[in-house]
Amino acid sequence: MGVNILEQGEGILWLLPSWVPRAAYLPGRRLKLHPDDLYAFGVQRGAINTRWLSSTTPADNGPAARPDEGLSYVLYEDQGTTRQVLLGDVVKQLGALLLGEAIWERFKRWPILSKFFDFRGSLPHHLHLLPEHAALVGRESKPVGYFFPLQLNAFEGDFPYTYFGLEPGTTREQVRICLETWEQGDNHITDLSRAYRLQTGTGWVLPAGTLHSPGSLVTYEPQWGSDVGAVFQSVVNRTPQPWAAVVKDVPEDKHHDLDFIVSLLNWDTNTCPDFKQRYFRPPLPVKPLEEMRSEGYEENWISYGNEFFAAKELTILPGRSVKVRDAAPYGCVAIQGHGRMGSRPLESPTIIRFGQPTQDEYFVSYPAAINGVTIQNLSTAEPLVLLKHFPPNPEAPQN
Repeated sequence: MGVNILEQGEGILWLLPSWVPRAAYLPGRRLKLHPDDLYAFGVQRGAINTRWLSSTTPADNGPAARPDEGLSYVLYEDQGTTRQVLLGDVVKQLGALLLGEAIWERFKRWPILSKFFDFRGSLPHHLHLLPEHAALVGRESKPVGYFFPLQLNAFEGDFPYTYFGLEPGTTREQVRICLETWEQGDNHITDLSRAYRLQTGTGWVLPAGTLHSPGSLVTYEPQWGSDVGAVFQSVVNRTPQPWAAVVKDVPEDKHHDLDFIVSLLNWDTNTCPDFKQRYFRPPLPVKPLEEMRSEGYEENWISYGNEFFAAKELTILPGRSVKVRDAAPYGCVAIQGHGRMGSRPLESPTIIRFGQPTQDEYFVSYPAAINGVTIQNLSTAEPLVLLKHFPPNPEAPQN
């Protein structure tokens, strides 16, 4: 293993699906995982309801989690045998050869990941810690983005709405009361919030410290490479949440300091009166639409306007072949169609067995990205659609 692993795919790494269970929440069953494999980690761990993409960040799933839970593996050929190695180990070994000098020198790691999460109902109103609070427990903050792909959302689940933030005018004392009444049942934290109807083909960006209760659409989630949070809703989908979910990333001496827990909120983002105007993300074409279509493709920015990550949706029209260049390395996953990506076969699978390799997920190195990757749609009828997640990308729109 070494530089040859990069040469095998002409700068494109082949990734194994990384499945993660979340025990407290019902799965939406839309991630194409075989129904017999939903409980591949065991019933006590809960159903698999997330797939982590291009991840060098372990899932914070408690003491029962496997050491490599949430981590992506690279598949490569060695003397006729398919072997696997952690993407994080490849990053450490190849450094700037894989990520480019700018990303490697700035971060010394692959700093982001993306996910598909798939829940039948909504998640509890929660937040991801601000940098100053994450640092207290030796962690990093986690801003996130959302995009709702049409291809995975023929069924919307039970609650296709997301609560974001707090109503303007909400006070810290009102939030504190919700924490004080935790053991009395529903603490009514969402009474202080607003729900937005989710729309396929659109998304949001969410700064750290902002309360949110993700709805039941399958969500593509580019994000910073961290897994920290604090739950603020005591009962969700008629299921009580333990106090441990509030304080799992809070210093031990602050576990019952309600004023400190309230201070985890970024008050500006939570109560801003123009929340949707600030953080809703409609797709933005990278070039004029007719120009792209004449060249055989369509490409939109779907996550942008932040300094941490970016994402695109790329569609290759039926029967066309396009050379696509990008200014940063990226991970990608096919969600519709089949074709080729450079020398690699590319297809969106119908059913995936747990542990089975697929040909839908790849990691594109910096040299391959800037030189251009030729993507061919081998269907004469169906579009080929990919989602691409980037670390800070100088070409991404900033607002």
